[in-house]
Amino acid sequence: MAKPGHSWSRAPAGKEEDEDEEGEDPLDARIARTGCLEQHRDLQECMEQHRDWRHCQTQLRAFGACMARREQREQGQSRAHPAQ
Repeated sequence: MAKPGHSWSRAPAGKEEDEDEEGEDPLDARIARTGCLEQHRDLQECMEQHRDWRHCQTQLRAFGACMARREQREQGQSRAHPAQ
């Protein structure tokens, strides 16, 4: 009989849901640090509802604009405090 290709096994039923509630999604944590989490969640909700990004252009643009503002702030700060 063939051996399994890896030693990974599923968590007991119900265990994964508990871990999801306890631990924050790493992507959400990264986006939260940008200050654009609300716009990201609005976009996610729209995508969940419509299942088509073409219907979520308003949310997509709002998230993109928020991320662009953050990037501009970071670039301005790095110019004001250049690395030595």
